Amino acid sequence: MKIKTICCIGAGYVGGPTMAVIASKCPHIKITVVDINADRIAAWNSENFDELPIFEPGLADIVKATRGKNLFFSTDIDKAIDEAEMIFISVNTPTKTYGKGKGMAADLKYIELCARQIARVAKQDKIVVEKSTLPVRTASAIKNILDHVGNGVNFQILSNPEFLAEGTAVQDLLNPDRVLIGGDTSTATGESAVNALVDIYTHWIPKAQILTTNLWSSELSKLTANAFLAQRVSSINAMSEICEKTGADITEVSKAIGMDSRIGPKFLNASVGFGGSCFQKDILNLVYIARSYNLYEVANYWEQVIIMNDHQKNRFSDHIVTTLYNTVSGKKIAFLGWAFKKDTNDTRMSPAIHVADNLLSEQAKIAVFDPKVTSERMYMDIDHLNTRTSEANRAALSVHNNPYEACKNAHAIAILTEWDEFKTYDWTRIYENMQKPAFLFDGRGVLDKKLMEKIGFTYYKIGSGY
Repeated sequence: MKIKTICCIGAGYVGGPTMAVIASKCPHIKITVVDINADRIAAWNSENFDELPIFEPGLADIVKATRGKNLFFSTDIDKAIDEAEMIFISVNTPTKTYGKGKGMAADLKYIELCARQIARVAKQDKIVVEKSTLPVRTASAIKNILDHVGNGVNFQILSNPEFLAEGTAVQDLLNPDRVLIGGDTSTATGESAVNALVDIYTHWIPKAQILTTNLWSSELSKLTANAFLAQRVSSINAMSEICEKTGADITEVSKAIGMDSRIGPKFLNASVGFGGSCFQKDILNLVYIARSYNLYEVANYWEQVIIMNDHQKNRFSDHIVTTLYNTVSGKKIAFLGWAFKKDTNDTRMSPAIHVADNLLSEQAKIAVFDPKVTSERMYMDIDHLNTRTSEANRAALSVHNNPYEACKNAHAIAILTEWDEFKTYDWTRIYENMQKPAFLFDGRGVLDKKLMEKIGFTYYKIGSGY
């Protein structure tokens, strides 16, 4: 089976970039990305490619080269489903905020809505691909809905989890470590469906890097990958606190252990904590699954990764308060960075949100600068916590388009995102325009400690002792 038409339901951080890259590598396939959010689709169709809803290095160039040729963005979901031979489901699977599993289990209502819409519209056989991060055995639920609600159409379900890191998503898609495809290869139609998706990826990825498994292994592999990565971050952050008490430096420790080939250097940078849409959500989902099978020791083990991450954010904000003579009431604290990591405008679960909320509760005045995150997004993030009124948040938190303005007359600066440009600022100018003593809290370890202290800052780098 050679696929000629693809529909992707969900124009977010996974669906948009993934389909853009497939469109660029498979010009013979017509790809339509659909979403119920008309504003998001309008942004994808913007004539100004700087206004795409997602910022990823290299993405705008790919969209510019493919949009209107074989890549299309639309709100007409039924039409795209009807025309497609293969349908990717790439909608949000947030943590449940209600009912059984509240705060831990994945909320699959959007997945089910997609399945029911596909079943209602489809008139010919379809291959349905899970692209969203899903709990183990979700494929069986999707298959059950499609088989019992559909129009007698034959559906094959595949699992094709994404392993993208925001900020490097385009490169991760162009040069992946591996592509994972799970399906039912015990039947001829199931094997044909798997091969159809394999054929798409082999247009630019060596076949040796495309792994095929059963559905359940594929679904669980995604959760496992994120859990292991998050565990590394929490592990190095746990050691960073010991470093601060003993006089060691976590940067030196990280380098020493990262040179061990059994460990490797990646995800060993101490920070104010991990963020993003996946790590916490997927670990909580894993904890919920373990408990549902009465695997309490397994659940407790993985839950500790989340506990450590929350502790890292809290101790960072606590350290700011303690250092500023146990009060930040009425004091201006400048935040450099709001995105959860550099080279993305994604703020989901960003440590900056939690640190800001803690300091606002201490009656601090916060001034924020981030090169890619809008003020609307920042206010939505802080309002979402429901700690105080929207009016109170806007009175205490200001957003600036210039880093020097954000830092002017500040009592302290906190670096919350590791944007490369922060290293190039005129830190002498920033110091001269601050309240004295001028405190600098580097939650990402991006600046040179000796240089900052030479300028005059009282400098704190996470994981650096004495």
